[in-house]
Amino acid sequence: MKSMTGFGKSSAKFENKIINVEIRTLNAKQIDINTRIPNLYREIDLKIHDIIKQKLERGKIDCVITTTNAENNATITLNKELFIQYYKQLSQIAEEISADKTLLPYYILMREDVNATVAETLSENEVNTVLNCVTDALNEVENFRITEGIALKSAFNNHISVIEKLLTDIEPFEKGRIERIREKILARFEEITTITVDEARFEQEIIFYLEKLDVTEEKIRLNQHINYLKQCINSTDPVGKKLMFVSQEIGREINTLGSKSNDANIQKIVVMFKDELEKIKEQAANVL
Repeated sequence: MKSMTGFGKSSAKFENKIINVEIRTLNAKQIDINTRIPNLYREIDLKIHDIIKQKLERGKIDCVITTTNAENNATITLNKELFIQYYKQLSQIAEEISADKTLLPYYILMREDVNATVAETLSENEVNTVLNCVTDALNEVENFRITEGIALKSAFNNHISVIEKLLTDIEPFEKGRIERIREKILARFEEITTITVDEARFEQEIIFYLEKLDVTEEKIRLNQHINYLKQCINSTDPVGKKLMFVSQEIGREINTLGSKSNDANIQKIVVMFKDELEKIKEQAANVL
């Protein structure tokens, strides 16, 4: 069992730059990949997506790639002559219209023809470095998910143990419940002295009514669903969606059991059933 929550990061040096990759994952019904990468790496964005899809099957995935200068020896290349021409002409215009010239150098430096930079090209070696870095970060995410999955499995087992205990707690109240209901019906009938009925037919109707209140089938199905839930938890395959489906089936049986119980003590246990089931559903939403 794996969690859909994960985090991994990796760094690698290529020539004079440090490449940093961070990947975060959260729960989602499908795979949803969002990448934030330097413009230089846009041409390999699809390759990055493919690597992520191969490693992570489901979840909301954010991949952030940044680069920093490793040697702090960056140089600035300015077109000095063009800067001076811009400044003279703009200063003259500013004086004519009585405008502030304080920020003129800043605006001139923002122009690409003044602040000349050498366009970077993406080499095959750098591509391999980036993709390897992404793979390393994904491996960390997988380890994180496995660790979180162990904690989730332990929590599931605790909740299942509580539900199984609650099932046994029903038995003492269930044994005398049917007889109490039968006696209550007969007592009420004896209060009515003006009606004559066929006692045999009346007894059949009581039996039919009491059979509808029997919760044996619900308990059997509930046990079956719990056993299947245990199998899913111990599986090495992705089981998040299965856990949600089984949880829904368990919820239906609990609701039916509650509606048929006609007993205050059993109703209290049903409330505790639902509390544990909600905890299972919350955690199942985060399982891969």
